[in-house]
Order: sequence, then C-alpha cells, then structure tokens
Amino acid sequence: MARIIDGKAVAARVKQDVARAVAELGATPGLATILVGDDPASAVYVRMKREDSAEVGIESFHHEPGADVAPEELTALIRSLNDDERVHGILLQLPLPHGLAQDEFIGLIDPAKDVDGLTVANAGLLMHSRDEAIVPCTPAGVMELLADAEVELSGARAVVLGRSILVGKPLVQLLLGANATVTHCHSRTRDLPGVCREADVLIAAVGSPGLVTADMVREGAVVIDVGTNRTDEGLVGDVDFEPVSEKAAAITPVPGGVGPMTRAMLLANTLKAARVSAG
Repeated sequence: MARIIDGKAVAARVKQDVARAVAELGATPGLATILVGDDPASAVYVRMKREDSAEVGIESFHHEPGADVAPEELTALIRSLNDDERVHGILLQLPLPHGLAQDEFIGLIDPAKDVDGLTVANAGLLMHSRDEAIVPCTPAGVMELLADAEVELSGARAVVLGRSILVGKPLVQLLLGANATVTHCHSRTRDLPGVCREADVLIAAVGSPGLVTADMVREGAVVIDVGTNRTDEGLVGDVDFEPVSEKAAAITPVPGGVGPMTRAMLLANTLKAARVSAG
C-alpha cells in the first residue's frame, strides 16, 4: 500500500516558514486580489487566499469589479496596482468572464508582481532556469511535495500528463532543472498507458476523473495527482486512487494533496516578490 503524501502537513510547514520570514522582513508584503464576476468557486478560492495571507502577516488588497466591467476599467485597475508600492503581488483570479481576453490582462501585470507566474516574462525566466523567475504556484507546490517525500529526481524517469501553461509546461521545466528525464504527454500521445508505465514519477494534471488507472502505473512509482474534478461522488482527482495506491510507493490524495500546496506557494511567491522589492 502506498505511502500517502500529506499536502496539508507540507503546506502548513511552508506557511510557518513564510510567517517567520515575513516577521523578519521589516516591511509588510502586500497581495492584491482581483475577482471579476460572481463565479462561486472563484469567490471561495479568493476568500481562502486572503485568509491565508492574514495568517502569515501579508496585507490583502481586494478588488471585486463586476462581470460587466469594461476592459479599459480592468486595465486601469491592474496598472494602478502595478504602480502601488504597497502591493508586491497581484493575483487575477481565473477564469475571467466571457468577453475578457485572459492572456491580454495577464500580460498587463508587472512580471515582478506576477505571483501566479503566468506572464511571458516569468515563463521565459523559468525556461532559462533563472533564480528570479516566479514559478506558478501549483508546479512549485508539486516540487515541494516531492522534496518533502525525499523522492530522488536526478536521473529518474518522470512523466507529466497535461500541457497547460499553469501546470504541465512549467512543471516539465522544474523537473528538468532537477535533472529528471522527462516525457511530456497530452491528448495526442500514442500508447499513453505504455508511456506512463515507464515512469518512476508520474504526475497527472489533465482534469479528467480517473484517467490514470492501475494498469498505467509501474510497481513502486511515485504518483502525484494534480487533478481536481467535481463529480456526483464528490471531489476526485485524475488518478483512480484506491487501485493505484496498491501499486505505487507514494501517492497524493484528492483532496488534501496538491491543493493546499497551491495556496501555500502563493504566499511564498508573494514573500519572494516583497524581498526583491525591498532590495
């Protein structure tokens, strides 16, 4: 039976480290959140992120324009936050309502305040393995979980399922930086089960409930489930948890695995941005 990788415990440690560093910083980091529209799930996510910020001493600046906000008004808001010295991180909650071009507004965020790590500038810095890159929160959280579980990545065969700019693509760069040999899979990959069975570390970030079955996992592999899917049976991941856990050496649950790490790494990214700002 696989060892369960407890994301809640690791996230709690990260938050403690951030709180300690914030107290020693000598300045208060500021995180601006922008919630456009009235999507209930997005509202919950933003509320939780603001509560996390308060716990570690990060000041929250919340903005909630309606779903009918004019593009020029949202543009002006982002630019004003770029210029606000109290704000070190800007979080634009996604997805945006229909009619607002997501990439356009992400691109307006100052890369130094891009705590989601989604701007082209930060993606390029990550590609070049530059320390100043702000890494998207979920991939950064996955790497923290692997480090906490003492998974040896150097020389390991890693398979990443999913090619989003939020998770899959940056995660490949991080694994390569850790000297893993990486295979990047997606919906057009031929013989996906066979490719997955080669993995020492298998990471699923597709958004397809139960996609990864036990016959796709080699005995003793480490399985990280990034998927979060709402079904009639509740919240489930991309991995068929019970059968896969019989074969894997270690596995993350859903919920309680990668999810808490995403929120914790947002705090770490905001601290990093504040440190750079403070010189």
